[in-house]
Amino acid sequence: MEKTLQQETTSLYPICKRCFDVIFSICVLTLLSPLLLVIALLIKTTSKGSVLYRSYRIGKDYKKIYCLKFRTMYVDADARLNALLEKSPELKEEWQKYQKLKKDPRVTFIGKILRKASLDEFPQFFDVIKGDLSVVGPRPFCENQIDDYLGAKAPKFLSIKPGITGIWQVSGRNLLTFKERMVLEEAYIENLSFHKDLVIILKTVPAVIFPKGAF
Repeated sequence: MEKTLQQETTSLYPICKRCFDVIFSICVLTLLSPLLLVIALLIKTTSKGSVLYRSYRIGKDYKKIYCLKFRTMYVDADARLNALLEKSPELKEEWQKYQKLKKDPRVTFIGKILRKASLDEFPQFFDVIKGDLSVVGPRPFCENQIDDYLGAKAPKFLSIKPGITGIWQVSGRNLLTFKERMVLEEAYIENLSFHKDLVIILKTVPAVIFPKGAF
């Protein structure tokens, strides 16, 4: 039986996506290398700790991956968070709802600037070249979020590679609750297309220049 146009398009999607991911990532890292060097120097000279931070996440098919980011927090960030949540029920509720804190005392001064402009995530283009991430996809999940939030839908969310950018980033980011993020990303997974990926990338540019919900 001959394949329909839709089936052929679907079968070509992973190939086109991977080729685009590698070429696009190499171009971004090459063009922005002077800026990335300046950011690295600023981080190194303004706070203790390494320039890069490897965050443990769960990737496609439950693979354990480590996403590179510019370090935006103090070295004792986890201890600060635990102490803060124990003292403040309001902040604990905010964390449970968004998995983020709008005024996060763990973040350094330089880190706040990097997060606002999403510059902290540019080292993740190395992870794209490596094959752990894609340029566009759902946000990577922490291990505890798999059971706490995804539940029976985990296989669907982990059926494709996580992305540096995605529908969540261009739809409000941290202004959305974690559940609202899941609704958007589930719809993305159910309607994969290379054209939609390109649209999300184009929308990411103004989202970075004029950040809304980034903290």
